[in-house]
Amino acid sequence: MRFLCLSSLPEAIEELQKVGVDPYGIEAMVPKMMNINLLIEDIECKVANIIKQEMLSIGGDAAVARGSIDCSIAKTDTIIIGTVKQIREFAYKISSQPFGLKRIGSDIKKLLDNISRDSFTIRTPKRKIALGDRTLIMGIINVTPDSFSDGGLFSCADEAAEFGKAMVKDGADILDVGGESSRPGSDPVSIEDELNRVIPVIKKLKEAVSVPVSIDTTKAVVARKAVESGAEIINDISAMRFDDKMPAVAADCGTPVILMHMRGTPKDMQTGDLTYRSLIGDIIAFLKDRIEKAESCGIDSKNIIIDPGIGFGKTVEANIKLLKHLSEFKSLGKPILVGTSRKSFIGGITGEEDPKMRTYGTAATVTAAIMNGANIIRVHDIKAIKHVAAMADAIARG
Repeated sequence: MRFLCLSSLPEAIEELQKVGVDPYGIEAMVPKMMNINLLIEDIECKVANIIKQEMLSIGGDAAVARGSIDCSIAKTDTIIIGTVKQIREFAYKISSQPFGLKRIGSDIKKLLDNISRDSFTIRTPKRKIALGDRTLIMGIINVTPDSFSDGGLFSCADEAAEFGKAMVKDGADILDVGGESSRPGSDPVSIEDELNRVIPVIKKLKEAVSVPVSIDTTKAVVARKAVESGAEIINDISAMRFDDKMPAVAADCGTPVILMHMRGTPKDMQTGDLTYRSLIGDIIAFLKDRIEKAESCGIDSKNIIIDPGIGFGKTVEANIKLLKHLSEFKSLGKPILVGTSRKSFIGGITGEEDPKMRTYGTAATVTAAIMNGANIIRVHDIKAIKHVAAMADAIARG
C-alpha cells in the first residue's frame, strides 16, 4: 500500500490514468481527490452556523469558534473543510441565501478558479510574455550609489548596459532598472536625479538586448519617461500609493504593473510595528485593494502582477512564513513575483553578513518560492539562480 501525496490536478489525473480509469470517471473523480481548506475571517456567528450546517449536509465541515454555536460571541473566523467538489457544491447551494452568503458563494467560486490557474499572458507595448511554463528570471540593475548590496557598481550608463547584456547572456528574461534605493533606512531621491540615473541606461539597454526592460520606480514622471525610452513594465514597490498619477500613467502607456506590499516607506518600514493581525490575510487584503484600484483606473486586469514584498516591513519569521505559504496568494488570480535576493533575513538565518555572499541562501529561498507558485523571481546572481530555477521548475512543474 502507498500513500499518494497529490499537490495538483494534473498529478491526480496522471494517477487515475495509470489505473486505467475511463475519461468520464476521471472527470468525476478528480474533484473528489483534491482537498482544500478555506479561511473566512471575522464573520457573524449566524452566518458561520449556516456555513457549518451546509457543509455538513454535503459531507464536508466547517471549523468555528466555540461560542459561535449559541452566539455568545459576536463574530468568528471560519475554516471551510472539504474536497473541491464539495466546496463548489456548497458555493452553489448558498448562492441565493441571505446574510451575505450569496457574496461568499461568489467569492468562493472565483477563488477556486484562481487557485487552479497555472498560466498567464501579460502584454507590454511591444510583446506578449507567457508566464507559467517556467519561472522567469528578472535581473536587478541598480543604478544607485547606496543600494544595500550593489550600490555604486556603475560609473556610467555604458557600464550598466554591458552588465545588463551579461545578465541576458547568463539567462535573464527581464531586466529591472532602478535609480532609487529601497533598502531599509534609505531616503528618497529627486525626480531629476532618478531620471538622470535610469533613462540613459534604459536607452542603452533598448539597443543592446532583446528582453523586456522594467523600470523600478514609485514616481509617475519617471515611469512615463522610462516607458518612452524603451521600458515595458512598471515595477512600483508602493503599489502606486506614493504617486497618485501612477495609475493613469500605467493605463495610458499600456504596460504591465507590479504591485508590491510594503508598510510605511523604505525610510521607516523596518523601525515601526512589524506585527500583523493576520500576516497572509492582511497582505492579501492589501493587494486585493490595490488590484481593484488599478483596474478602476483603466489598467488591464490581465496586466497586473503581485509581489508580497518580502523584506519590506517584515520580520525574519514573517519573511519565512510568506515563502512557506506563498501559494495562498494564488487566490488573487494574478502572476506572482518574489524578490528575496541577498536580503538581510537570509543573513539573519545563515549568519552571512556580506550580502554578496548570500547566493546559497538566496538559492534556497528561490527554490521555495518556485515550489509554492512564483512566476517571476527577481535576483542579482543570474547564472547561479538560472540553474536553481531550472531544477526547481523540473520538480514543481513536472
